[in-house]
Amino acid sequence: MSTSSTLTPKVAAERHSQLRVGRLTKAHGLKGALKIELFTDEPEKRFVPGAVFSLQVLDTSPWHGKNLTLTELRWYNEHPVGFFNDVNDRTQAESLARAILWIDVDPELSPDEPNAWYDHQLVGLTVLREGAPVGTVSRVDHFPAQDLLVVATDAGEVMVPFVAAIVPSVDIANRTVTITPPGGLFEQLPDDEEAASDAD
Repeated sequence: MSTSSTLTPKVAAERHSQLRVGRLTKAHGLKGALKIELFTDEPEKRFVPGAVFSLQVLDTSPWHGKNLTLTELRWYNEHPVGFFNDVNDRTQAESLARAILWIDVDPELSPDEPNAWYDHQLVGLTVLREGAPVGTVSRVDHFPAQDLLVVATDAGEVMVPFVAAIVPSVDIANRTVTITPPGGLFEQLPDDEEAASDAD
């Protein structure tokens, strides 16, 4: 899900029917537990015993291509801590730090949280700036700090931070995204000949 790295972002097609629900931040204790940064307002629904998570990790990680199954979610000082199958000690837990957790969802459903969308709902939307189309959302890249809308334009791809200040409106019904980008984000850079001509 999209709301407002060194980890490899997944191609949109792979995430069309998945929801990003959290990130493993660091090991907790000696028995394989991990602290979790939540990306969902419904942890009681997403983090239940037996929940299976796909992992977004570096290609070189020993966890690449694997899933994690939650055995228990506990709260310590108001912070969620997860226990998972096959993560039995601190060393294994530390190898999972910064991994992003995804779960499968029904692609026909919409998120319950307000102002949240699944990636497949955003891909293909027309991007408008001051009412004029400037491109189409080709995918959504997810990073720990923020999400990025990747917009395909005639001049190439443009990465747009998916934050309210820059993307104030998403209209799924009319299949449009309205942006108010900072100056220069969508302006095509001059080629070498134009730059030399301007210098003269």
